[in-house]
Amino acid sequence: MNSSPQQVENSQEIKTFNKTRILSGKFKIFTLFFIPILTIIYFYIVILKDLPLPSRLKSTEIPQTTKILDRNGILLYEIYTEQNRTIVALKDLPDSIKKATVAIEDKDFYKHKGVNPIGGILRAIKETVLKQKLQGGSTITQQLVKNVLLTSERTISRKIKEMILATWSEIIYSKDQILEMYLNQVPYGGTAWGIEAAAETYFNKKAKDLTLAESAYLAGLPAAPTTYSPYGSHPERAKRRQIAVLERMVEDSYITTDEKDKALQQELRLKPAKIDIKAPHFVMYTREKLVEKYGEKMVAQGGLKVTTTLDISLQEMAQQAVASEVADLEKLKVSNGAAVVIRPPTGEILAMVGSKDYFATDSGNFNVTTSLRQPGSAIKPLNYAVGLETKKVTPATLYLDTPTCFMVPGQRAYCPVNYDGKFHGPVQLRFALGNSFNIPAVKMMAVNSVETVIASASAYGISSFKDPSRYGLSLTLGGGEVTMLDMAKAFGVFANTGIKRELTSILKVENAQGKILEEFQDPNFILDIISKLNYPSSLLIPGERVLSSETSFLISHILLDNNARSNMFGTSSLLYLANKAVSVKTGTTDDKRDNWTIGYTPNFLAAVWVGNNDNSPMHPYLTSGVTGAAPIWNTIMKEIIKNQPDLWPKQPAGIIGAHVCSLSGKAPPNNDANANDRGCATRYEYFIAGTVPKEAEVLKKSVPVDKTINKLASPTQPENVEQQEKQIVSDMFGDFCLDCTHEGGEPVTNVRL
Repeated sequence: MNSSPQQVENSQEIKTFNKTRILSGKFKIFTLFFIPILTIIYFYIVILKDLPLPSRLKSTEIPQTTKILDRNGILLYEIYTEQNRTIVALKDLPDSIKKATVAIEDKDFYKHKGVNPIGGILRAIKETVLKQKLQGGSTITQQLVKNVLLTSERTISRKIKEMILATWSEIIYSKDQILEMYLNQVPYGGTAWGIEAAAETYFNKKAKDLTLAESAYLAGLPAAPTTYSPYGSHPERAKRRQIAVLERMVEDSYITTDEKDKALQQELRLKPAKIDIKAPHFVMYTREKLVEKYGEKMVAQGGLKVTTTLDISLQEMAQQAVASEVADLEKLKVSNGAAVVIRPPTGEILAMVGSKDYFATDSGNFNVTTSLRQPGSAIKPLNYAVGLETKKVTPATLYLDTPTCFMVPGQRAYCPVNYDGKFHGPVQLRFALGNSFNIPAVKMMAVNSVETVIASASAYGISSFKDPSRYGLSLTLGGGEVTMLDMAKAFGVFANTGIKRELTSILKVENAQGKILEEFQDPNFILDIISKLNYPSSLLIPGERVLSSETSFLISHILLDNNARSNMFGTSSLLYLANKAVSVKTGTTDDKRDNWTIGYTPNFLAAVWVGNNDNSPMHPYLTSGVTGAAPIWNTIMKEIIKNQPDLWPKQPAGIIGAHVCSLSGKAPPNNDANANDRGCATRYEYFIAGTVPKEAEVLKKSVPVDKTINKLASPTQPENVEQQEKQIVSDMFGDFCLDCTHEGGEPVTNVRL
């Protein structure tokens, strides 16, 4: 009997269905049987195989010394010279240290079983997912396990091991035992491991005698001992951390508000640090970088050998220069100074002087090179670079340095003045930047826009300019805060023909077994920085190009032009180094709180600051960086380049030279004639190709004049006005009459933005 087509089709569907069901069943068997087995095998190999036993919490391993060396192998500091640890029983400790520790580190310590799934893990997951950054959420038990049994690597597998061991430890030990082991094992900074050693190190007393204020201070350190160290680069962080601990203790009802206030009023008598150390600010800066990468335990006890970028002879010379000049400036109300020296093409930090004396009692360990200060006029080259890069201006562009008020709707009029209190009339960009005149710089900022300048400055390496709405046109006069290291990085862009290099303090890191963990590689690297260095291999400078080589050349050439700054600084100022081409810029804030000088060649850059840590103003005599910071800069830079060849910025192919009229910056009327017959007095200038002025200078124009005073009439003036032929030059915001009467000063130009 023949089957119908419908029956055959149904039979094929049944066979296909049966095959699918069989395959599906096999897949389910595989899923239910093999995948769990593979997961268990993977979990064992990655997590359980080398998992240490919690019983090791009561034993301690022998730590090894980490050595920090200069670039030539000279010892700067031994981070861990001996184990400073004294075990103390929990019953012998004051309640204040127990409560302070629990409050700031793990408020639910007595409630959870080693891992806090709500208060800790969920917060850590949120930070990891939202910020793409593995974060804390660790309990005291987890921290104990991590410090003693595990590493500080930021991986998921380490976190899982930590949670397993924490849960296991809570089964074996009581809460008091865990807290006691934590207080005896946790690092408090330097060689102080455990609360007894910390009390001795910082307050020269037994832990049992700690006051509430001292307990809160110490309890805040273990979260980041290097960051919060009172002997580190930013001792103010430890005080802020103490306040946070006391506030948390109030929240958790361990103390009252009155007790908190009394604790904050107590003067903390910190024991002076006894440290055998060279280049201390640099060492502490480098240590922070190491801890960020390798963790506190590895850096403190791992026996690392760290070869740094620092040259100790250069460092000691710079330190002496800062200390000597600051001592001489005491009469001008200057109490501190700082300096940093780098190699722009490699980003190496060669010297770092964070203050006049690291061991001085008045916050000497405060590192000014990493702290926010206002740069004054030192920021101006970054502003002009934007205008040159976008071809809005050239070095010959004319600005009118005349009274000008900038009107922004809803804000008070901004009317900048020059630091000498005078106005200088028509001035071209080269001389406006060289002499550091303020009104042209503000006009440049108005043309560029604050938003554009901030974006460009951030690209050059200024990390502190975030929200443009916080700043106005005064940003170009130093109205925003920056660090010295960021300013060195940004000026390094000019030295590097437009390429940004991240700064580094580390050349090589080796572990205790001699294995190289990291090593600095750069085609421009040279160990002996005293030897004669020719031009760096600019084509081989690794990094991001953030500025054209043409604009970099123009800024560098203007800043080395001694003639361009002679109006305000003279021809033989401390900014001038005989027979050496050095680009340099000064800066002083209007309120005389910060005083800078930054200068560079293609191979070396030095930045210097003087002022006061408490931000109090200096003497008004310090009107420019040439008075305070420049002597230090001159001493340092002269020493660095005394045996170096004279290296001018290399002229890119995209830069061409041309003659312009000395007054207006425009093309000479008879540009093809010889020097004596061009139709105007001329000077030679450099331009980015395509931006050479083409418009010929024509000074005579018919303009409305107030005939009673022989001055330009205002647009709304109704009387005594007649049209006259005058010699006029103009900038982007107004006109200037060369043959009008200038007695009594110029009228104010209102610029509406």
